[in-house]
Amino acid sequence: MQPITLLEGIAAALHRENIDTDVIIPSREITSPSREGFGAKLFAPWRFSALGGPEDAGFVLNRGPWRQASILIAGANFGCGSSREMAVWALAQFGFRCVIAPSFGAIFKNNCIRNGLLPVELPHTVVAELAMLASDEQAPLKLVVDLPASVVRLPDGREHAFALVAQDREMLLTGIDAIDRTWQHRAAIDEFEARDRVRRPWAWGH
Repeated sequence: MQPITLLEGIAAALHRENIDTDVIIPSREITSPSREGFGAKLFAPWRFSALGGPEDAGFVLNRGPWRQASILIAGANFGCGSSREMAVWALAQFGFRCVIAPSFGAIFKNNCIRNGLLPVELPHTVVAELAMLASDEQAPLKLVVDLPASVVRLPDGREHAFALVAQDREMLLTGIDAIDRTWQHRAAIDEFEARDRVRRPWAWGH
């Protein structure tokens, strides 16, 4: 997992509430057990005018500077619905490193943390202002998301603080996932197994 410290990039506004995982990556687009190939299918019901058809020129991610956006500004309860991890894979493979919203679906947020996508929660009024600023195609909004300082920084210098659970913040900063965290305790695991083999040899099969 790639560590996150300072993210700087163009912000795209998709300021709609309750965007669920079936819109982020529809079930019909999940056709392979592979983790790859989902970026091209991100928001397929909205990005394309018909199934397998051309791009919808009116959709934000099909327009001008927002094709290169790495920060997504969304509405409340982003990522609600089913628990599919592919929704996070699709966002990351498209190029997003951070999603800013007033709130997230709980499972989706956990999937973000475990896949190196930074979920930033800010108040409704702040997100609405950022979405408005990000909607100018002639002057795309460039934000800095500073994870060590836990702030979102605007071009005019204003900052908005956000919070993450300490363990989640550490995982994103270091790029260490849940499995890596477990292996940090390898010595203690080995000691437990050695004791347990003596205490309960029947449980180990030999």
